[in-house]
Amino acid sequence: MSGRLQDKVALVTGGASGLGEAITRRYVAEGARVVVADIDETAGIALVAELGASASFLALDVTQEAGWIATFAAVDASHGRLDVLVNNAGITTVGSIEDLDLAGFRTMLDIDLVGVFLGCKHVVPLMKRTGGSVINMSSMCGIRAEADLVGYNAAKAGVTMLTKSVALHYARSKYGMRCNSVHPGAVHTPILEKVMSQVAEPQKLYDGWVAGHPIGRLGKPEEIAGLAVYLASDEAGFATGAEFVIDGGSSL
Repeated sequence: MSGRLQDKVALVTGGASGLGEAITRRYVAEGARVVVADIDETAGIALVAELGASASFLALDVTQEAGWIATFAAVDASHGRLDVLVNNAGITTVGSIEDLDLAGFRTMLDIDLVGVFLGCKHVVPLMKRTGGSVINMSSMCGIRAEADLVGYNAAKAGVTMLTKSVALHYARSKYGMRCNSVHPGAVHTPILEKVMSQVAEPQKLYDGWVAGHPIGRLGKPEEIAGLAVYLASDEAGFATGAEFVIDGGSSL
């Protein structure tokens, strides 16, 4: 790789699998020191052991404010700075407005939206020292509705507008911090397998996803990671508050 993130310090939530793992691997390849933050300690520890000295692991439940505060304190103690935060941790639960219960709706909001809010909030004291980039993983479902993803739509739409509000605050406060949202189409990751396991006809669902992308296939985690490298790099210094859609044409 080209060292586009050389010597930057990055924190990736949900970094032990799926898109988070792909981003972590690419960041390390581009020269960053990456802190993998995940609720899955076994997977996180295994990943950083494979990646070596450029990666470390911190256990984090993104719904817990105290955990976020402790995480940033640990990053400060070990690295003394933070240049990139990727708010990637999330879940997807299938359900329409009639099918999804209140507990499921609240759980999705807590992980997919409140977790992003807490990251954007508590990163400020550390990141404003040097400036940096906050990348919030939203979804095409943060822009376009699906009847059977009412909770996911609500959470990801919240991330979309939260990002814009945060970006304005960072900019007007002269912190040198940027905040953007990424909106992938369907990407083949373990979370996709979990969604398929929730329906009666998983192959029909999968075929429908493929058909909904004019490019003729689902996305690859590595392709989303490439965009995350750009947003973390100095090349993206003029980008803030923007929606970066990477969806194989599904929004056309």
